[in-house]
Amino acid sequence: MASSSTKSSNRSISLPSRSHPSTQKIEEELNKLKAWEFSASPTAEAVYSGLIGLGELHKCMGDLLNLPLTLQAFSQYQNKKWVDEILNKSVRFLDICGTTRDLVSQFKENVKDIQSSLRRRKGDVSINNYTTFRKKMKKEVKSLITALKRMDHEEVVAVMEVDQLVSAVIRVLREVATMGISVFQMVLVFLSAPISRPISRWSLVSKLVNKGDQDNSSEIESVDAALRSLFKCGPNEVEKIQFVQSKLENLEAHFECIENGLDNIFRYLIRSRSTLLNVVSCQ
Repeated sequence: MASSSTKSSNRSISLPSRSHPSTQKIEEELNKLKAWEFSASPTAEAVYSGLIGLGELHKCMGDLLNLPLTLQAFSQYQNKKWVDEILNKSVRFLDICGTTRDLVSQFKENVKDIQSSLRRRKGDVSINNYTTFRKKMKKEVKSLITALKRMDHEEVVAVMEVDQLVSAVIRVLREVATMGISVFQMVLVFLSAPISRPISRWSLVSKLVNKGDQDNSSEIESVDAALRSLFKCGPNEVEKIQFVQSKLENLEAHFECIENGLDNIFRYLIRSRSTLLNVVSCQ
């Protein structure tokens, strides 16, 4: 993950006290995410935790934008360049979130297909399909990470001659965007886990059975390795198949949580964009 993805400022947002008590909640949620560990090898639990925090942050942001005081303060700044910057970034976040959500959903369907095939002892085709999808997903993820890095390195438009509330809200919107870049980068890094290389027979699976997941592999890497071993040997040994199925069930449950987290954020992003459009069009 690029170092710029963790560059969130530690300064206090210091929203004007006259705005609303919810501004304190925004600062609290931002500080929680700033303290969140941005790992280069994220686990599913860490990813889900980040998505939950980002969802709460967007919810609080929506509450602030919908305040009559905010609407009134922003009504005189419809044609400013920083308005276009904020609106443009909101559209791009929607696109990235939507694409990521689709990838997670497709991944989950591939996992279900493998589970079904293993129950019928016809796993070869589904495992090949899964591997093909993993390669395709890595390419799409790389493109999404590039888009996020581009957003992260863009110059921000100077904001001048605005009142205290508007200035503070703009600062919060930008901090929320920076935090969103960091969280989505971690989601995408998790999805782009290296595809396991072929290994001989069940050596890795035996290691996992005996020692558990004590290495630094993510949940995806662990399943990848088990499937590649299973594919090489042929799905004939009941205990080993059951082991792989348990890994798949665990991964599916994780992806269900991640998908729900992305769904929530997508809804909040739509609401926030709608609110922003209303804010800047107020007369």
